[in-house]
Amino acid sequence: MSNQTKPGHVEPTSSHLTPLNAAIQTFSQSIDPYSIWTSQIQAQIAWWQYPQACWRAADEFAADMVALSGHTLRRSLGLPADEVYVPNPADARFADPIWTESAAWDILKEWYLTLSSRMQKLSLEAPGLSEHERHRAAFWQRNTLNMLSPTNFFWLNPQAMAQYAKTDGESVRQGLKNFARDVEANNIQMVEPDAFTVGKDLATTLGKVIFRNRLVELIHYAPTTDQVRQMPILIVTPWINKFYILDLTEKKSLVKYLTDQGFSVFISSWKNPTPEMQDVRFDDYLQEGVSELVRVTTEFCKVPQIHLVGYCIGGTLVATYMAWAHKRFAAAKMPVAHWTLFTSLTDFSQPGEIGVFIDEACLDGLDELMAKKGYLDGNEMAASFRLLRSNSLIWNYWVQSYLLGEKLPPFDVLFWNVDATRMPQAMHSYYLRQMYLHNRLVQPDALTIGGESIDLSRIQQSLYAVTAEEDHIAPWSSCYQIRKVIHPDAAVRFVRSTSGHILGIVNPPVQPPKRAYWVAEPTHTQDAEHWLAGADKKPGSWWDDWTTWLSQRTGEKVPAYATTNRKFPALADAPGSYVMEK
Repeated sequence: MSNQTKPGHVEPTSSHLTPLNAAIQTFSQSIDPYSIWTSQIQAQIAWWQYPQACWRAADEFAADMVALSGHTLRRSLGLPADEVYVPNPADARFADPIWTESAAWDILKEWYLTLSSRMQKLSLEAPGLSEHERHRAAFWQRNTLNMLSPTNFFWLNPQAMAQYAKTDGESVRQGLKNFARDVEANNIQMVEPDAFTVGKDLATTLGKVIFRNRLVELIHYAPTTDQVRQMPILIVTPWINKFYILDLTEKKSLVKYLTDQGFSVFISSWKNPTPEMQDVRFDDYLQEGVSELVRVTTEFCKVPQIHLVGYCIGGTLVATYMAWAHKRFAAAKMPVAHWTLFTSLTDFSQPGEIGVFIDEACLDGLDELMAKKGYLDGNEMAASFRLLRSNSLIWNYWVQSYLLGEKLPPFDVLFWNVDATRMPQAMHSYYLRQMYLHNRLVQPDALTIGGESIDLSRIQQSLYAVTAEEDHIAPWSSCYQIRKVIHPDAAVRFVRSTSGHILGIVNPPVQPPKRAYWVAEPTHTQDAEHWLAGADKKPGSWWDDWTTWLSQRTGEKVPAYATTNRKFPALADAPGSYVMEK
């Protein structure tokens, strides 16, 4: 789905709309900016306007009814029957054997899944609508259907009733306590808020804050080897979440792994914005953020160049910085020798499912929401991301907590996920409109940031890019487009890891290997699928491959840098103060 206006396409104005469509547009803009209901109405009207397509859809629906009736009859008589709808193996809602072995539960499951699938197909094939409109209608309909799943209701969930009998009703009593807990928190919680303590259980790698300004703290981690590579590594983390996803527990910490491999590691810890920071811009994150961090890192280690890493939106900022630096510095003075991206978008033409929230009406509604506070609340953003995977991130916890009465698991990644941060209004509005809506970052000189027009094709430094196979926030094939955007002569090593946006990156080497990755060096003209077809699939973690690549480029070993020095004394122990702000 492209968010850019197609050549020759004219957006309909109110004077060109039918009275019905004008009324729908007015309703959407004033009452339903996210098109939750409007998208459903548009899809219905679209089918009515195409009678032949509507009749074909009715025939297919009738065929489903016949198949379901036959399945119901055979199961009711104790006869074997093939499934009308073959469930997705990843759908854990009906994984319990009772949903297949019991005729009654199997019939309920088949009717729900078949009708849900048919309704989704109708939304995705609604004639006369744009691809964006169809996907948006299907998205909100899917979330409604997920909510209505029989597994979410006590009397329609055989596991919940069995748990009630097994525990003599204790599961229901505990479920009610869990429900009251979440009502007070105004959220379906995924982890107890006191399950971990940052600085004690998480983010425990030793280091010091050596720099701080109004936007960011810079942490330098204490060396764990006598010698380190001469060139330091600076990691720019996303400010959508807190930095310690890369320093969870000791065994999962990427920064601990890097220091143990003999690298000197610096990392950003962004301030959690307050209402007074509503005018902070994307430019400020570049100039007061990454540019200052690069300067401090080079000065601290007294080196001319560093290796720069960006994760998620931090990677988008790093790519922007690389283009900006090519305008700001002479070639011999470029402070970044080579760089790495973790699951970072630069081409936003195919942003994945989050694209359902990207249009003028949605962004106007979001601007209005942010204007009231000066920022976008982290919980509001988290709720949007949870809707992208509502079965696993919402309704799974509804069932486990309320219907089964289970305790929340102490999962470190989930704890980090709910430790939300805010987004300054000016920065976030700019980012969503210029990157997502208009996709201007990949358009040469379409953006002026920090006083310089940005053109990613000027970037010639070697790049190591990591993506994740199941990433629904930054789809791997969209992240791949960086290969086509930067200079054709730039050397790129591209990786696709198994798992998703977080666990594809937080992926320490273990034995036996839990995951795998594909790796190869694509040419400038090679597309994503051709790259994948020729890539090597290797068991284990890409961390080993990356550190081998880094070791070849980050210079000889030198005596380990002290954690602080006279020019940059310790301002605080790691993990610093900004990460503690709520």
